[in-house]
Amino acid sequence: MRRLREHPLHCILGLVIWALWFAVLYAVQGAGCALAPPPPELGAATWLNGALGLFTALTVLLLLGLALFSWRSAPSGSPQRFVLRLAAGVHLVGALATAFIGLTLLGLPPCAA
Repeated sequence: MRRLREHPLHCILGLVIWALWFAVLYAVQGAGCALAPPPPELGAATWLNGALGLFTALTVLLLLGLALFSWRSAPSGSPQRFVLRLAAGVHLVGALATAFIGLTLLGLPPCAA
């Protein structure tokens, strides 16, 4: 577990998770609108936005958890401290980007023409 925690992959993992979330979000939205579009009169209060909101919330929690884990596991005076603190910052940036885009998306009707 210690080697995994100190792997340099953590330096980019937050943005990789954000990019995957972004791709899945729009793929699910497109598939949902093509297969079972919600009624337009509901506006943003649809099952599709609810599902995307839950997915967004879980992704933000994952990224915040990884940021906290990286920050807390950085031992003082260790060469890995920089990598882990950098990873914590990248995870936090990924969480903020996910929340910003997710909240913006949830305010709009999912299948507007």
